[in-house]
Amino acid sequence: MAKMKAARVAAREAPVKSPTLENRRARYEYEIVDTLVAGIALMGTEIKSLRTGSGASINEAYVRIREGEAWLVSMTIPTYKEGSFSNHEPGRPRKLLMHREQIERFAARLSEKGLTLIPLRLFFTPPGTDGLKPGVVKILVGLARGKKTWDKRRTEAERDVKRELERVARR
Repeated sequence: MAKMKAARVAAREAPVKSPTLENRRARYEYEIVDTLVAGIALMGTEIKSLRTGSGASINEAYVRIREGEAWLVSMTIPTYKEGSFSNHEPGRPRKLLMHREQIERFAARLSEKGLTLIPLRLFFTPPGTDGLKPGVVKILVGLARGKKTWDKRRTEAERDVKRELERVARR
């Protein structure tokens, strides 16, 4: 009995490395104007597949607002290996859980030319986060404007200068 209690306490205190998906290409391709953390409606097998870290991708995904609802399109979550007949479709659209005011605000901004909504990061909420249950899947969505080629070159040049300064400072 004492062994089981000790194991439960150790499991509670041990930091759990939760899988995180980053859309690093988005920060290079787009200028991020505004961001928002939203929930995402997933099936049980999708959660299990994300927890195993089995190759999910948000790189080609984008957010589409239809009939007052925000939908994440083209996000790929591979099927869960141990799933049965209730397994999910890998590329199905997934509903984002946002307040109506947030959806309306982003819908108004999307009417501007050149703006789009893209996912930047998908993560599990860590334990101890105020107001949130631990282990809930959240997605960081960014309102983005496409960069021109010269913007990308300038970003690369700034990154190279920063890297060189860090290299010199270490010596």
